[in-house]
Amino acid sequence: MSRHFSGRAVLSLLGAAIVAAAIVVGCSGGGSSSTTSSVAAGGSAAAPASSSAPASGASGASGATAGGTPTQPVTHPMDVATYHNDIARTGQQLFESVLTPANVNAAAFGKLAVFAADGPVDAQPLFLAAVPIAGGTHNVLYVATENASVFAFDADTGATLWKASTLASGETPSDDHRCGQITPTIGITATPVIDRARGAMYVVGMSKDGAGRYHQRIHALDIATGAELFGGPTEIAASYPGTGVGSQNGRVVFDPGQYAERASLLLLGGIVYTAWTSHCDIMPYTGWVIGYNASTLQQASVLNVTPNGQMGAIWMSGAGLASDGASIYFLDANGTFDATLDGQGMPIHADFGNGFLKLATTPTLAVTDYFQPSNTVQQSSADEDLGSGGALVLPDLPDASGAIHHLALGAGKNSVIYVVNRDSMGKFDSNADHIYQEVVGQIRGPMFGMPAYFNRTVYFGAIGDSIKAFTITDARLSSTAASQTPTSFGAPGATPSVSANGAANGIVWAAENGTIAALHAYDATNLARELYNSRQAGARDQFGQGNKFITPTIANGKVYVGTRSGVGVFGLLPR
Repeated sequence: MSRHFSGRAVLSLLGAAIVAAAIVVGCSGGGSSSTTSSVAAGGSAAAPASSSAPASGASGASGATAGGTPTQPVTHPMDVATYHNDIARTGQQLFESVLTPANVNAAAFGKLAVFAADGPVDAQPLFLAAVPIAGGTHNVLYVATENASVFAFDADTGATLWKASTLASGETPSDDHRCGQITPTIGITATPVIDRARGAMYVVGMSKDGAGRYHQRIHALDIATGAELFGGPTEIAASYPGTGVGSQNGRVVFDPGQYAERASLLLLGGIVYTAWTSHCDIMPYTGWVIGYNASTLQQASVLNVTPNGQMGAIWMSGAGLASDGASIYFLDANGTFDATLDGQGMPIHADFGNGFLKLATTPTLAVTDYFQPSNTVQQSSADEDLGSGGALVLPDLPDASGAIHHLALGAGKNSVIYVVNRDSMGKFDSNADHIYQEVVGQIRGPMFGMPAYFNRTVYFGAIGDSIKAFTITDARLSSTAASQTPTSFGAPGATPSVSANGAANGIVWAAENGTIAALHAYDATNLARELYNSRQAGARDQFGQGNKFITPTIANGKVYVGTRSGVGVFGLLPR
């Protein structure tokens, strides 16, 4: 990835009666809301019946409180506890009752504040409603920075509730190796994940000590105080059988100075999964996925996807490992792929560089299926790899005969949309792509981000292209865009988010990079209709310098957008 801009059951639809039972009290603004919702173990608040939404899985599964007592997840429907809102990475916020296409315009909507931080905000801000803190109850925005800090802001007032650092004594954030992928320092890059049941926010921090040694650590921070939980942090170290680049005595070894945690964390089945990219494309490096027990921070699983080769890092421009509740899906960056296959169609040396991969989590973390473009070797050689974009798991979709399909999709640098059947992904054939569907020539630039999903529509924002909406009919993506934005987005394109109230009032939100960042809002049913952008009111709504791979967070009538120095906050203007 040279020179980067750098289980089916959970996907069933949920009835309106379930929603009514799950939502105890309606959402409201203000910092003292006490709205909560309890759900059965293994899920989170039900989505509106008409949304066709995958289960959010914000808490992953029932777990334990900070003290170790087993408990069911308790979540609020408005929470954004993981990257792009859910483990499927759909990017849809379906409980937004304040913002509508009627009131999101420059006359009624705009910048409310900027929450200042101490460094670039590369991670998506996360939001929890009604968190008890210091004798009060607050809606909380959690913001991580490349200065290795985590801020808990009152999401309504901007007051700092607590601040924590992931640095050990005498350490600084990592240097950037004098390249611009993550700069000027590397502290916290990946979007954390929150488990309200355990009262913990999981975050990976990189640092450098006084002797010049690099460190990667996983922390569990108390959501109410920022204190370390479960005896953490844990130093990230790993090895895996293999003879690939950087191997020692028949094992490839994880060197913390060679890697950065760009991909967002995934919490699944009580395990926090981390995925690793190279630190500034400096060899040697390979492709790692490492899991940690959410209750103990002890290492639970390790997988290397290029153990007998090289490269194959996991970038995805900040997108997270995706899941259908059983397996894990992601797009791997360019690297070694063994074009000679065994009798099961798997590469003989277990090297899966530049692939669309499916991992099983039990009994061990392992690749169980994959799709590889027929020209994968040429793609890797030309640095035209699949892994620049993120994977999205679609909800169960019926075709014209009523048969249900289990699909996922993604796109990379070659601007081809790949739609895979999660039950049989297609594997590799040098003569042809055996895949559920390919859409070619419809997105006009490379993908350095990921799409969003809402109401049987998928929204892509490639570099130098408009955001384009592709509708789903009979379990197939439309061959051309149904609508597109009037705005083209330069590098790195856009990773859109969607707000809606169930299936109604859909709005597509996107951040535009630049010396002066911009926030855009479009009608989800027709992207040609721009509702708002932050340039329409002159300087009134300017909120700071843009940043790469920024994903807007929508919660409780507000939109939060990361910048190089903090978070811009947007909402309905005071009257």
